[in-house]
Amino acid sequence: MNHVDPSLPAIDLRSDTLTQPTPEMRRAMAEAPVGDDVFGEDPTVNTLQERAAELMGMEAGLFVPSGTMANQIAMLTHCRRGDEVIVGWGAHSYLYESGGGAVLAGVQFQIVGETGYFSPEELDAAIHGADPSGHCAPTTLVMLENTHNRGGGKWMSPEDTAKVAEVAHHRDAAIHIDGARLWNAATAAERPPKDWGQHVDTLTFCLSKGLGAPLGSVLCGPREWIHRAHRFRKMLGGGMRQAGIVAAAGLYALEHHVDELSEDHRRTRALAEVLNACPNVHVDMSSVHSNILLFTPLTVSPSEACAQLNPTVRVLPFGAHQIRAVLHRDISDQDLERAAEDLQTYFKSL
Repeated sequence: MNHVDPSLPAIDLRSDTLTQPTPEMRRAMAEAPVGDDVFGEDPTVNTLQERAAELMGMEAGLFVPSGTMANQIAMLTHCRRGDEVIVGWGAHSYLYESGGGAVLAGVQFQIVGETGYFSPEELDAAIHGADPSGHCAPTTLVMLENTHNRGGGKWMSPEDTAKVAEVAHHRDAAIHIDGARLWNAATAAERPPKDWGQHVDTLTFCLSKGLGAPLGSVLCGPREWIHRAHRFRKMLGGGMRQAGIVAAAGLYALEHHVDELSEDHRRTRALAEVLNACPNVHVDMSSVHSNILLFTPLTVSPSEACAQLNPTVRVLPFGAHQIRAVLHRDISDQDLERAAEDLQTYFKSL
C-alpha cells in the first residue's frame, strides 16, 4: 500500500470533537469577565445562556460541561425513577452515555423505529400511558437525536418534529431534542434552530463539535424547568465557578462559526463522491446528510482498514461493517484533497 506521503501528519477525521479553539477564540476566553456561576454571578455564562435560549426560541438556558450531562439532566428533570424514555434506534443517550439513564435517572429505554427516527404512528403505538395494574413503566419522555450520529448525520425537519411532538404531548409525555449537532441540522435545512425549539419542551446543543469551542453544551427550556435543572447540574458535579472563560468560547462560536458549517457539509459530500467512485468500498450517497460520512469496505474489516489507514488518515470503525469519517472546521480543502487521495490509493490497492 502506497500512501501519499507518510511523513506528513495524519488527517484526523475521527470526530468533530477534535476541533481546536482559534487564536481569536482564545483571546475572547482570556478577556472574558467572570464571576461565580454557582451563585449565578458569572456575566459571560449568563450572556451565553440568554443568547442560546433566544436562538432556540426558549425562555432560559443552562450551560453545562457536556452534551451527555445535558441529556442526563433532561431525564432527571423530566422523569421519575422507574419511568420509561422512548428513543430511536442507535440513540446516543441509549448507547454512548455509559448507562447514565439507568444509573443516574433510574429510567428504562424503549427503542422505536429502525433508522434513528420514528413516525408519529410508531410513537403512538409505543407509548405506555397510565396503567392501573402497574405492569408497565409509564412513558414520560421522548428523546430525538438531531442530527443522528448512527444515522450518518441524518436530520429530522421541524415539520416532522412537530408531528412527533404532537403525539407525545397528546399522550402526556414531554419531548426533548438531543441536539448535539442541531446547528448542522439547521445548516442543512437552511432553517433557524428555533423552528425546532418551538415544537419541543427542551433541547440541548453542543458547542464543542463543529462550532469549535473547547467544551460545553447549553440545555434550553422553560424558565421554571431550567431552575429545577440547576439542582441536577450541581448533583452531577457540573456546578462551575469562573466558567465565563469557557462560556466566552461558546459565545464566540455562535457569533463566528455557525456560518462555516456549510463548508463541512460540502467537503463531506465531496469525499463521499470520491469514495463512491473507488473499488472495494461502498457509499450510499442518499445517506450523506451533513458532516458525517459512513462507508463500507467490501474486502477488509473496518477495524483492519482503520488500522492500516491510521498513519495518514484517521477514521473510526462504526459498527460491524462501516467506517465513520467526520468533517469539521479544522479540515481544509487541502486536507480533504490529501485524505481523498490516500483513501483512493488504499482501496485501489486491496
